Formats: sequence, structure tokens, C-alpha cells
Amino acid sequence: MVNRLTPREAMYYFLDEGRATVHLGSLIIIDPSAAVPGGGLDYATLVALAESRIQFVPRYRQVVKPVALGLARPVWVDDADFDINFHIRRAGLPQPGGAEQLQDLVGRVLSRPLDPNRPLWEMYLIEGLDDGAMALLTKTHHCMVGPSSPELTQVLLDDEPSFGDTVEDIWMPRSLPSAIQLAFDAITEGLARPGEMAENLVGGNGPISSLRSFAKGTVTQVTELISQFANSAPHSPLNQSTSSTRTFAVASISATEVARVAEHHGCERGDVELAIITGVLRRWMMSFTDTLGAGDTVRVVLPLGVRRTGDEAFEDARPVDPSDWFGEDGPGFVTDLPVGESNPSVVLAQVAGLAARNAHSASRQSGPLLPLLPDLGVVPFGDVAARFFTSWNRHTYNVPIAAAPTPVSQRWLHGVPVRGLFLVPVLLENRALAITVMTYTDRVEFAFLGDRGVLVDLPALVDFTHDAFDDLHPAPGVDGGR
Repeated sequence: MVNRLTPREAMYYFLDEGRATVHLGSLIIIDPSAAVPGGGLDYATLVALAESRIQFVPRYRQVVKPVALGLARPVWVDDADFDINFHIRRAGLPQPGGAEQLQDLVGRVLSRPLDPNRPLWEMYLIEGLDDGAMALLTKTHHCMVGPSSPELTQVLLDDEPSFGDTVEDIWMPRSLPSAIQLAFDAITEGLARPGEMAENLVGGNGPISSLRSFAKGTVTQVTELISQFANSAPHSPLNQSTSSTRTFAVASISATEVARVAEHHGCERGDVELAIITGVLRRWMMSFTDTLGAGDTVRVVLPLGVRRTGDEAFEDARPVDPSDWFGEDGPGFVTDLPVGESNPSVVLAQVAGLAARNAHSASRQSGPLLPLLPDLGVVPFGDVAARFFTSWNRHTYNVPIAAAPTPVSQRWLHGVPVRGLFLVPVLLENRALAITVMTYTDRVEFAFLGDRGVLVDLPALVDFTHDAFDDLHPAPGVDGGR
């Protein structure tokens, strides 16, 4: 039996045709000098560790094989020529090996598409950091990441210093099905559901049929989708024509200080994080325009799981998976960040009120990112679904924010403590900026992925992050302020 891509996997696979970079990952900073006895990391150790761990996640040794004539979604097949050394690479930073050099290298790596003829992932061991530290960059296609196939970072990292011996894996790839066999299987599946096949072939090339499939005949869902189109996101330079080149930057803030600011203002830590992002976007927009008005906003989408609504029934209906660090595929909501407001305290109050209200609003809930593909799904339908998905994203919000739903505790990589963990977001076509936020140990980690042609000054967002946070601090001597 063939292992066919699910509708969700197929949607992300087809989204990669264009200027989108439909991969995600992590940037990990480690300190080899702090390794536990017997631990440590070099290239050979990393290769052995990865080879030992991916045997439990078969997807990392599989490639996507299309079906002739687009009769069905592509299938996962074992890569008979799998060579882990192709996927795990070494890189050295030029001197002085600081944050600027590291982030520039990451941006260049993220600009390159993954090789579709090989398993869709890469990993880079980066040496030469100025303080003797090392970095690990993972890059995994979004179609590979799901409930049964975690991202590489989650495969490699341990939640305790100890680590087991690497287990030698004697892997034999299964024989590759022929093109004729794949076509026959697709036809057989179609004949098992002739009505669905006929509907796909007859009406599978238009957005109306995509909507119908997506909504599965539910009038409410169709109405909500149409209302989101009608309530378009504000015009923004962040939604102009983009390129495939990327730029990357990270910023880190004390989680303890974020909690203190939240307590002072009587809000949630997530509200403070949104206020910081608002301040970052305001500063960036003011760096090139003097027409920013008091009522100007930027619309963002973020996972519903980052909000504590206080409504147990509401929360129970939307369970949060703590292992889903990226928080992209679950239900979310859109909200408007008041970038035109100059008073940081007012910004925080407005953001907290908007987020709490919109998290309960059916018209503001985005729902999970479901594919516009039927259960069988012919390839032309997949292409339509991908294009419709891109258009829907462009119209409904300006900036996506992926946020880990829960704090992540200390992690180790082969006995080496991880001192920094930043999530790399997905950046789709016609979108110039994507942001991730996670709390790792005692730090709130922000990562910014931008289009190099639009955000040539993306490193400035690091300073903007710290400035925006400083603006939210209570005055010295006021309610325990610094």
C-alpha cells in the first residue's frame, strides 16, 4: 500500500512552487565547554546522533514522488540513495564571529530551496562563534512536520543532561514503486470512490470548488471564510511583491522581567510580548515614513493557544499540544496591533483588550490551517488549493506570528546545554515578515525572518525589540520598578 501525502502535507508541498520558502526550523546555540562528562559535540558525533534518532521518524529518509498525470496526491517513498552526510553540513563563521555574521549566514541558508529529489531537510553545524560557542541550524520542509513527524530539533534535543548510546541502525530502503504502479493505485482509489473522483475532475479547477471542499458543505464555515475576505487586512508595505532571498535576526529578553512588567500592568505575559512586537513594527514603519497616523494598525495572526482566555469550556474545546513548539497549524485568531499609538502603556492596554476580545470572537478566529484539498485530491486541485491559500493569507492579515504554546524547559544536545533556542518561521509569498516567539528557560526568544528585498534593515529589529521592551518598564521606584 502506498504512503500518500495527506491533504495537509500536499498543500504545503505545492506551496513551495514560487517565491515561498515553506520550511521551518530552529537556531540552537550551545556551549561545548559546559558539556556533562562524556558529552560533547562535533560533526561526527552529530551525524551519529542524527542517524540514530531519525530511524524513529521514517519521513527523514523519504522523498516525495509525484503520480503520473496528477491522478492523485504524491506519495512518500524511501530514498534508495539516502546519504545523511549530504543533509548534515559544516559551516564556519567569518571573523569576528558575532551575531551579525551568524544571522547573515542563517539568512543565506534559509534563502536556498531544499532539493526536491532528496529528503526535504538540512542541518548545519556552525562553528567559529566569538565566545567559543557553536550553533546548530535545522531546516525542514513544512510538509514533513506533523503529529507523527516532529521537527528535527525535537528529535535531537533531550530534556535531561544524560543521553543514551547511539543505536546502530541497519536500514534497508523499500523498493521504489514504478510510475505505472503509482498510476494504477491512484485509479484504483478513484474507482473506490467514483462520485468523489468525478467531482474532483469536473469541478476541481476553480476556487468555488476549493471553498466547497474546505467547508465540507458547512454553510457556517463558508460564511466565515467569506467574511474574512471582506474584512481585509490594512494595506501594508509588509505585503508587497517579494523575492526568495531571506534575512534573519533574533532578540532575547529576560522572561522574569517580562513577567514583572505584566504584573505591574495587570495583564498576561503574552500581552507584553504582543506590545513589544507592536513597538517593533511601529519603529520600523516610522523609519521610512512620516505618514503613520494615530489609528494605523497592522493585522497579525497568532495561535489561540498563547491566550489564556479564562473560559474553561472554550479552552477545553481547543486543546494545546505542548510538544507543538511552532504553534502554526492549530486554531488561531487575528488581531490589529495599534502601531499608530505612541504611548507604550496605551498600546499595552489596547493590545490586551483586543487579544482577549478577539480570542472569543468567531469572526476573528482563523481556525486550523486546513488544506483546500478533497480527501483524494488530484494534482491540479492541489495547485489551486495552494494558490487560494496564498491569496487568503495575503488578504486576511499582514504578519504571521508563530508562538510556542507553553514555555520550554532546559534542553541538552548530546550532553551539551542549549543556552539559546530560536524558532525559524515560515515565510510565504507576498509576505515580507514572519515572527516567532517562545519562552525558553528564563528567556523570551524572538526571531524575525524577512524578505531581503523589503526588509534590508531587518537587524535593526533587534534594537527595536529591546527599546520597545524598555518603554514598557515601570518607572524607577514605582510599584517595584527598576
